[in-house]
Amino acid sequence: MKSVRILALTKYGSKGASSRLRFLQYFGPLRINGLIIEHHALLNDQILQLRYHAGKYLITQLLKSYVSRIKTLLTSRHFDILWIEKEALPWLPLWVEKLMISGVPYVLDFDDATFHHYDSHRLDWVRKFYGSRIDGLMANATLVVGGNSYLNKRAQKANAPWVELLPTVIDLNRYSVEAFSKTREIDGLPRIVWIGSPSTLRYLDLLSEPLQQLAMRVPFVLRVIGGQIDMPGVQIETINWTEASEVESIATADVGVMPLFDSMWEKGKCGYKLIQYMASGLPVVASPVGVNIEIVQNGINGFLADKATDWLIALERLLTHPDLAAQMGQAGRRRVESEYCLQIAAPKLVKFFKKIATDLSAN
Repeated sequence: MKSVRILALTKYGSKGASSRLRFLQYFGPLRINGLIIEHHALLNDQILQLRYHAGKYLITQLLKSYVSRIKTLLTSRHFDILWIEKEALPWLPLWVEKLMISGVPYVLDFDDATFHHYDSHRLDWVRKFYGSRIDGLMANATLVVGGNSYLNKRAQKANAPWVELLPTVIDLNRYSVEAFSKTREIDGLPRIVWIGSPSTLRYLDLLSEPLQQLAMRVPFVLRVIGGQIDMPGVQIETINWTEASEVESIATADVGVMPLFDSMWEKGKCGYKLIQYMASGLPVVASPVGVNIEIVQNGINGFLADKATDWLIALERLLTHPDLAAQMGQAGRRRVESEYCLQIAAPKLVKFFKKIATDLSAN
């Protein structure tokens, strides 16, 4: 079989979690297995950082980004497979994107319910003209890879010819057992940790009431990685996110939390926070929404908490019963090693691409 050339078209660079986890961390294993990978990010790290600070993208930067992406797509015939994060040209008419990627087999990867940006938009004309945009891309894809069953059901409903499940995973080499040997902070207080970005800080509002009540019963610190929040009555520790420090920042905490609203968008999320916490040997508490229900084995590796009282009871129990917390953390780590790590997922992705290449050779 001749060398297989893959053009990876991500939405972000390395600072975008979805692109880093669903694409960039796979480049090494794919290349080791003989696949040639070239990469183009629609929105680079600088643009993403400016968006976090300004709260929006600058139109001039977006225009430059789209021009660069279109130039890259004009070279797509030099590749055997296009590997696309969600969509290659968001918000452009479907026919434009289909024209730009025509003639080359493409793989779509989803870790969010991007289709709801269109079919659930507040504007009627967006729903009318763009509501089936993602479905049209899915139907013509060689393969759709989804991070959870909710996303895959949408692909199947759109008549995608081949759909595979591939969870969002961590690399065990980064989350080594040695990395999460507990080193208590100088104040001796346990840490409840949340990791995210400025765009997802709103989920912590769900914990305001239970954490305020918890603070009156048990001393603790809420460690927020990747954002800043004010919660009266709760001691908060803010840590800037960096790829180099995130593992230690999580691993030196005691309990990981993932609150979510219960809506269609949240059903498309892939629970990566939970995977990070569990990989670090932490017990978890999460909203029973979407894939969280599959990741959290209630009472085994953590707790599912729906109401404020559920959160209060679960967190108080874990903070006051360290042996139980350690036992659940170990169970979570074992689950990550067997189901949610790069070492398990990468060979599956290699197999998918090699099957596509074999089919191309046969034709």
